[in-house]
Amino acid sequence: MDLSLSINRSTGLKGLTFWGQWALAQGFVVTLLFILAEQHTGTVAFYYRMCATLAVLASVPAYTFSGVYRKRDNYLTGLGRLFMGWSMTMAALACIAFVCQADELFSRQVILSWAVYGFLGQAFLYAPLHAFSKYYQRSRKSEHRTLIVGTGELALGLARKLSQLENLPLIGLVSNGDTPLLASDAPRVVGAQDELLELIEAHDIRRLYITLPLCEAAKIEAMYVDLLGANVDVVWVPDLNSLTLLNHSVKVVDGLPAIYLNESPLTSRPTAALSKSLVEKTVAFLAIIALSPILLLIALAVKINSPGPVFFKQDRHGWNGKVIKVWKFRSMRVHDDREVKQASRNDSRITAVGRFIRRTSLDELPQLFNVLQGHMALVGPRPHAVAHNNYYSGKILAYMARHRIKPGITGLAQISGCRGETDTLDKMQKRVEIDLQYINSWSLWLDLKILVKTPFTLLSKDIY
Repeated sequence: MDLSLSINRSTGLKGLTFWGQWALAQGFVVTLLFILAEQHTGTVAFYYRMCATLAVLASVPAYTFSGVYRKRDNYLTGLGRLFMGWSMTMAALACIAFVCQADELFSRQVILSWAVYGFLGQAFLYAPLHAFSKYYQRSRKSEHRTLIVGTGELALGLARKLSQLENLPLIGLVSNGDTPLLASDAPRVVGAQDELLELIEAHDIRRLYITLPLCEAAKIEAMYVDLLGANVDVVWVPDLNSLTLLNHSVKVVDGLPAIYLNESPLTSRPTAALSKSLVEKTVAFLAIIALSPILLLIALAVKINSPGPVFFKQDRHGWNGKVIKVWKFRSMRVHDDREVKQASRNDSRITAVGRFIRRTSLDELPQLFNVLQGHMALVGPRPHAVAHNNYYSGKILAYMARHRIKPGITGLAQISGCRGETDTLDKMQKRVEIDLQYINSWSLWLDLKILVKTPFTLLSKDIY
């Protein structure tokens, strides 16, 4: 079977858009640095030229990681991403200067002016470039008059996405003999599948989406062969709605199309995963230093309040299901814990100090050491006890898929209200759904938003 997938042809255009805007921005900041250095010292010394070179090199991972110049972002979101990318670039340069003991070579006035005016200049350039990029994208899409083969749920869902996300001129649906699904926002059915070539010519179609199920692979192949001479882009959208997809993607493996149904973000995006790990370990290290007086006070209070160890270590599943030891301040009296039981409201096992540190989530602070060890992340699905995982894995679909990414001290489920005891199956089901949503939409930007929102959820009434 010689069946090809024509998917994501705009990748090259997206890359060109990013590099074009990036090149103009870096040209501006390099020129600005040289002008400021010339005005202040009368010449552009070697170390300023080296600083400019390092800034350009550092901006590539910083801007890529921050998602700068995404066409779908509005102007304010784009400026936020630009500020984040430029700040990361400046931070990288500061670290290099500190390590090399070269910070005294530079004029603070020049560097501060460069940092401020560099961002303002890039923001000024971003406005027309962003507007032109969107205009060019719309003009290109207006040429892609589109038909969708199929009238089922997948076809209707695709039609909505094309109209909302891509704004393509969708002419309508083509019936493949099935009973059309009627919906108030459904596009019109313009004809039948056996009229496809005539419909393409009559409506000047340039792109065709096929949404037939996998069981009709022979029909899809025959249709594709017929369309080879029709001068139309053919895109097959497989019907995978019956599967629980995790971080799915479409790639090419040595010329062969491959649909990744289930992949860990840590393996699909190794560079971003490394950046996430480095950032979180750095933040965890600084947090431990800053919070060390509080950590010592809590440890002392736990020890005085009831006999037993200061820390409680429990086996929990980590990344890819590996069992790890998760640290917490002990909040319960020492008891037989062979049968793992979740804490509940008015739980007699919880000590006075334990009730306070659980209520304020201060008992979770030792997990900063788990982050330093590389066993946990600052942000990710909360790890559950191994006994709980064994219980729920057979009752909730894709429950163990939560472990395709490192567990976190906080997570999307926690800031979404899914905290405290999961005393019903529905509560755990909801938490798992949000965890999988986090894995599917994982980004540093999302992590930062979760970290910012976490302090406002620490006094939830559901924590005990």
